[in-house]
Amino acid sequence: MKSLLLLLLLQLALIFTLSEAKSSTLPAQADKSFNISYIQSVTSCSYTAVITTSCSSSKYTRDQISISFGDAYGNQIYAPRIDDPSTRAFERCSSDTFQIYGPCAYQICYLYLYRTGPDGWKPESVKIYGYNTRAVTFYYNTFIPSDIWYGFNLCQNASSSHQISTRSWLIYVILGLVLSVLM
Repeated sequence: MKSLLLLLLLQLALIFTLSEAKSSTLPAQADKSFNISYIQSVTSCSYTAVITTSCSSSKYTRDQISISFGDAYGNQIYAPRIDDPSTRAFERCSSDTFQIYGPCAYQICYLYLYRTGPDGWKPESVKIYGYNTRAVTFYYNTFIPSDIWYGFNLCQNASSSHQISTRSWLIYVILGLVLSVLM
């Protein structure tokens, strides 16, 4: 019985520690004040963006797509024109992976997409992986309006990454107390 309890506690600790940062269920919003002129020209870190296009999007798009994301400390990453019709990027029901370089950031807490063109495009989600940050997924599942930055800014909750660390620490303390009682 003690071994089973110990195994259960270890699994819980692992789940809380390795949990992926996720965006909230709030809908994406247009941000007329978002400005890419604050983008830093330093390119010392690499990020992977996996963009999944919805199955209810148009079959393909010729639209020009740009992406910008960053952390609560002013580190902004910007990639203009990630679209490339010759590679069949952003086709319906597909995922496209992009390597994007920019300044090193902490936990990514905002992401915006910019679309211009005649076709329209409906991303389902965008997942960002980085060196100093846990993977984070932003769920769109809506058509991106033309000629405006559209997305999520969850930076007001930037302290949530600290809360996750505190939660993990608390799990380990409880696990240690339980182990000391069991031994």
